[in-house]
Amino acid sequence: MDFRPILYVIGLLLFILAISMNVPMLVDLYFGNDDWVVFFICIIVTAFFGGALAFTNAPSDGFKINIRQGFMLTVFSWISLCIFAAIPFWLSGMDVSFVDAVFEATSGITTTGSTIMVGLDYAPPGILMWRAILQWLGGIGIIVMALSVLPFLKVGGMQLFKAESFEVEKVSPRATQIATAIAVIYVLFTILCALCYKVVGMTAFDAVAHALTTISTGGFSTYDTSFAHYEDPHEEIVAIIFMLLGGMPFILYFQMVTGRPLSLFRDSQVRWYLSILFITIVTVAAFLVVNMDMTISHALRRASFNAVSLMTGTGFASGNYNNWGGFVGAVFFFLMVVGGCAGSTSCGIKVFRFQILFSISLSQLKKLIHPNGVFRAHYNRRSISEDVMTSVMSFFFLYALSFSLLCVALSFTGLDFLTAMSGAASSISNVGPGLGEIIGPAGNYSTLPDSSKWILTAGMIVGRLEIFTLLVLFLPHFWRK
Repeated sequence: MDFRPILYVIGLLLFILAISMNVPMLVDLYFGNDDWVVFFICIIVTAFFGGALAFTNAPSDGFKINIRQGFMLTVFSWISLCIFAAIPFWLSGMDVSFVDAVFEATSGITTTGSTIMVGLDYAPPGILMWRAILQWLGGIGIIVMALSVLPFLKVGGMQLFKAESFEVEKVSPRATQIATAIAVIYVLFTILCALCYKVVGMTAFDAVAHALTTISTGGFSTYDTSFAHYEDPHEEIVAIIFMLLGGMPFILYFQMVTGRPLSLFRDSQVRWYLSILFITIVTVAAFLVVNMDMTISHALRRASFNAVSLMTGTGFASGNYNNWGGFVGAVFFFLMVVGGCAGSTSCGIKVFRFQILFSISLSQLKKLIHPNGVFRAHYNRRSISEDVMTSVMSFFFLYALSFSLLCVALSFTGLDFLTAMSGAASSISNVGPGLGEIIGPAGNYSTLPDSSKWILTAGMIVGRLEIFTLLVLFLPHFWRK
């Protein structure tokens, strides 16, 4: 196997990461914090390794990346970025161990939002901005991976969206134009979100930091109590709107501005996504009104914020929903597993896979009634191929298997059942907070054993790479000629 294309792209990505470190360095310089030296050192180290890999493996006449190289590039690029992104945390004045630094960086780049950091209210501004930037970069990386890499590798049914990409190319022939347009939309959403946060009362620093982690559905906040820090409900309303936008396919936003303004509302995945959220919000709000003596408006706001936050995998918290009873906990656990839409910055199994599984099950039920009939499963008014159906059902099996293994492994490290189960689901679904007192919305991952943190770090990467992409490297057949 020719590793030069893989090393070349990884080098370019590391160089981009080094450039991004300039922002938190300048932030620390502006606020007079000594940690700017840490970022300066990290810029030199990361740029050196990135430049060395890029220049020594640069193509002389161009090269193409085949499927095996595509799998390796996807896996090793994410791992490399997590390791180098962890260096500022490790060397900062926050007294963070190496395992904690890797955990925090991985949580940032995968937009999971789990954190081991305490005392965020008094943390260096550069570190807070670095956490936000990591999630923002991870968000755009996830969109690019969902639009180009995963359909090409045919991972978990994502090949279904390859045809939609080709349709868009009829409007804009060059794939680079599509990627550029989506990046522009992503940036504009971020700017608009920051302005809205500023208008409703956030400081400029908090507005920018929260905008970066809202549109990327990452969930890192600049305060230990997350959105519970803000007493005014307007901040939550802004967050709800932009978390919703971040959880929908960005390719549809591109279609809306290129002559198909109703494409977002005609997409069945978006309709399912919004319907699940609507039913959940109404149900949870009714439960809170009846059992927790909340007013209707207060219950709707709390239910909306937490439901949207968990389904999109953002992980912001506006209170401790563990105190709302087992019913709400079970509903929210379901949401974090379902996740948002494919082609968005959100996480989880993804809505389209549940649609396909539902359509397959419906076809099988009809087959039982009419054994000689021919019934085809459909998605978005199109017939689903056998290849996609097999891929999706395999994904569900591997997701359940991976979740079970993570849960057992976490239990083996000494965690109680609820913490192990919700931690496994949170990591593989890239959500952030779990359930229970330890890692719930009012808790933190800092008290977990180092072995648990390594397991959760692996779970975050497995979940972000859609399971197949990583597991295929462990097959002996993958390494044969």
